[in-house]
Amino acid sequence: MKQYIKRYMQNFDYPLFFTVVGLSLFGLVMIYSSSMLVSVVREGEGPDYYYIRQVKNLIVAAIGFFVTAFFPYKHYASKGIMLLLTIVLAILFTWLKIWGHGAEDVGSQSWIKIPGLGNFQPSEYAKLFVILYFAAAFYRKAQKYTFEKLQPTEIFYPIFLWILVLAGVAFETDLGASIILCGIAVSVVAASGIPFKIFWKFLGVLGVFGATIIGILLLFKGDLLTGSRKGRILSYFNPFDYEDNVGKQVVNSYYAIGGGGVSGRGLGQSIQKLGYLPEPQTDFIMAIILEELGIWGALIVVGGLGFIIYKGFSIALRTKDPLARMIAAGIASWIGWQTFINLGGVTGLIPLTGVTLPFISYGGTSIIVLSLAMGILINVSMFEKVERKKLQS
Repeated sequence: MKQYIKRYMQNFDYPLFFTVVGLSLFGLVMIYSSSMLVSVVREGEGPDYYYIRQVKNLIVAAIGFFVTAFFPYKHYASKGIMLLLTIVLAILFTWLKIWGHGAEDVGSQSWIKIPGLGNFQPSEYAKLFVILYFAAAFYRKAQKYTFEKLQPTEIFYPIFLWILVLAGVAFETDLGASIILCGIAVSVVAASGIPFKIFWKFLGVLGVFGATIIGILLLFKGDLLTGSRKGRILSYFNPFDYEDNVGKQVVNSYYAIGGGGVSGRGLGQSIQKLGYLPEPQTDFIMAIILEELGIWGALIVVGGLGFIIYKGFSIALRTKDPLARMIAAGIASWIGWQTFINLGGVTGLIPLTGVTLPFISYGGTSIIVLSLAMGILINVSMFEKVERKKLQS
């Protein structure tokens, strides 16, 4: 064990680690700045209410990070770990279905309350689950078959499980998470090393089942397109026509971004967080960052997240281990998709979906599960470095 830790620390991915820490601390500062009025007016607490809660979230996240960072990633391919991850997922979604709660205005049921821990969002765990389960399933199949002979029917269980997970998240109904789950599944399969022709077969299977789930949702869940969701779609084309209701968030986000200009108004000097922009500490925290810090804030966030995505894909491209490649590519694609969907919603590039900005937005479930994923990625990075040094010696 002592020798393992020594070798681990010698090959620890410090640039990736300090980027994650830096983004999390920067996010903590911006959560305090953006949520002061919301904390006092809506929550009836002190101005540091959300800040203190996020500090507690980060402590739990740090513990989870170091646990997964020192846990050898190869163990995720074992049947025991796969079964454990599946049982946890089943418990969370059963709990959500029976006792879940969410935002009534959009008809969502995305949260469960865990005694002693507070609210937890199962869809965040589902993202990490799909990465680990898909990677393990494809890796185990690769030990028995050559990918040239592998057919979709031979990985029926992971595909079926992905369908159940996607259906569970879609029925919450969390559109942003559903899109991310699709992107993750495609990225993991693409990174598995299967030939291009077979990859398209898998993509077709996933597409057919995904379309089927959407059809079932539209058929049996009549309240899927609530007034709020329809409004988001309509306001996407011209938010200023709906400035007083469903377009309020995007319009005030524009005002925040435009008001900040190149250099920003200064830290803590946002106007739009003073009751104009709803939930400034979560989905729209980037608008506050741009208003207060201007282009420099954007460079910190986009640069940091871009570096994490780059590291994930570069690890996936360098490693010779299919399991490591799939895990790294899955985590990198997760961060990439979530960043794009959040920033796209804030800037009006795509319709709003309620997705948080990784490591920056307020949210316990998000920062904890993302930290677990970063620990796994750093563990993969360490083993990839050891592998590379052996080949060079």
